[in-house]
Amino acid sequence: MATGEDLDSLLEAVRACTACAGHLPHGPRPIVQVGANARLLIVGQAPGARVHTSGIPWDDASGERLRDWIGIDKPAFHDPQRVAIIPMGFCYPGKGASGDLPPRRECADLWLDRLLASLPDIALTLLIGQYAQRHFLGKNAAGGVGATVAAHAQFAPAMIPLPHPSPRNIAWFLRNPWFEAELLPNLRHKVRKALAKRNKESP
Repeated sequence: MATGEDLDSLLEAVRACTACAGHLPHGPRPIVQVGANARLLIVGQAPGARVHTSGIPWDDASGERLRDWIGIDKPAFHDPQRVAIIPMGFCYPGKGASGDLPPRRECADLWLDRLLASLPDIALTLLIGQYAQRHFLGKNAAGGVGATVAAHAQFAPAMIPLPHPSPRNIAWFLRNPWFEAELLPNLRHKVRKALAKRNKESP
């Protein structure tokens, strides 16, 4: 690895992290999925209540839709040597007035760069929702999720911004039929290409 940091030791430290325990109503349970050979990186917001309980990334209705969007099944999705999953906040932040609270900043400050440095083979990064897009795209995400997703071509080939696949966003999907008709076929093609390259390199 470029940093010389042992990934197993790093993941052990991440999963033992209690940096913001006092701010988490359900306690800390950092949830990440990382393998040194991963080709696809998914960066989302933070685990929800169901994922906090199961400990499995995207183990909910949003995850089912996301897997349909990218065209891969559960075994492939949960294989850390193929797919890395690093949310902006690793622990469930609890409920707010209108849904889950924003991800805590401590995770990105403490761990994100170190985890990314352990992933030298990432061919494609999916940025899901405003927090991931603002962090990775900066001012290019200033127009909001809808505008950023609509401008997805400018971030190719390394990154694709996506809306959150939550059932709460059904109205947005219906108002923007181009997303399913145009972006999703391109997304599936790029995901297949990224993962196929890893398969060809495997012994």
